Amino acid sequence: MRTITALENVTLDGVMQSPGRPREDDRGGFTHGGWAAASAEDPEIQARMGEGMGTPGSLLFGRRTYEDFHGFWPRQKDNPFTEVLNARRKYVASRTLTEPLPWENSTLLPGDAAEAVAALKKEGDEDLLIIGSGALVRSLAQHDLIDRYTLLIFPIVLGGGQRLFDDGVAARLKLVDSLTGRSGVILATYARD
Repeated sequence: MRTITALENVTLDGVMQSPGRPREDDRGGFTHGGWAAASAEDPEIQARMGEGMGTPGSLLFGRRTYEDFHGFWPRQKDNPFTEVLNARRKYVASRTLTEPLPWENSTLLPGDAAEAVAALKKEGDEDLLIIGSGALVRSLAQHDLIDRYTLLIFPIVLGGGQRLFDDGVAARLKLVDSLTGRSGVILATYARD
């Protein structure tokens, strides 16, 4: 059975919306986009993230993040993540996309995301990594399908925005690894307890 890990950038108050760019995701009038950029160049954190990207496994995306990544990463040159992202098998949970998907090595998981991912989790043994994809993560968390959370916790409080966990999601987690970077960003991995 596959293990599912969610890799997320979050603020101290749990916001995960639009970490990379000012207009990355301005749904709901969110105006704080790009909040992770100032601390993203932390060498210790980047080295550990690079190690993680070097491990085998497939990627799992929601539609919005898949389209955003496809619009950016295939065109990046001289970046170690580009080759990895292009080469990896990518599963995309979506009710609106149709095949063929435009990014190489992409497979559509149509219909109900929780049902499709639960079935995918049972077949094969290659682990799955979710990057971003907040709506998908929240949906899977409600069905207890995520085994690990790797969080980049940034020392900032935004006071509003889409959060990692919705009301009604309860989980007992244990810390299995952590690293604090020079910028104050904490890279923490939690597993279900």
